[in-house]
Amino acid sequence: MATTEATLEAGRLVRAAQCGDPSAFGQLYRRYAGMVHAIALSRLPPDDIADAVQETFFRALRRLSTLRQADAFGTWLGTIARNVVRDVARTRVAQTGEAEEAHRPATQEHRVEARAALKVIQSLPKAYRETVAMRIVKGMTGPEIAHRTGLSAGSVRVNLHRGMKLLRRRLEASARRVHGRP
Repeated sequence: MATTEATLEAGRLVRAAQCGDPSAFGQLYRRYAGMVHAIALSRLPPDDIADAVQETFFRALRRLSTLRQADAFGTWLGTIARNVVRDVARTRVAQTGEAEEAHRPATQEHRVEARAALKVIQSLPKAYRETVAMRIVKGMTGPEIAHRTGLSAGSVRVNLHRGMKLLRRRLEASARRVHGRP
């Protein structure tokens, strides 16, 4: 991935945070919270997302001094987020004995649609799940996703194209089943 101005700025913020500047870490939080939220949303129910985001940044802050390549912060943070999400999902299943429950909007119709859409997003292959969630839920652009995740812009484009195509097919199939159409 080519070094961009945003990557350089993130690296500067990381180095400042490593030197004890709390406002620098706050700026990193604001830049990357959406990405971490999307990663959590790709596998967790809404009730667990805020805690997963908080835990991700808590672990990152504790381990920030171990990060050697400041410009790799987004990739490093994404890895921490995936580990936290895995831990939360595992704990949830162990405690409840059941898998995650989908989002519950205000109306029954919206509840059904949102649950179906979230289940379909969560069922996508891992390579597509997070990029699609970042695009749909957080409204991130391809370049923003690439910057935040450390993936190349080309990889993000391919993942979004294939993931959205698969998402569309699965949602259409789901709608046909719900409405009793073949």
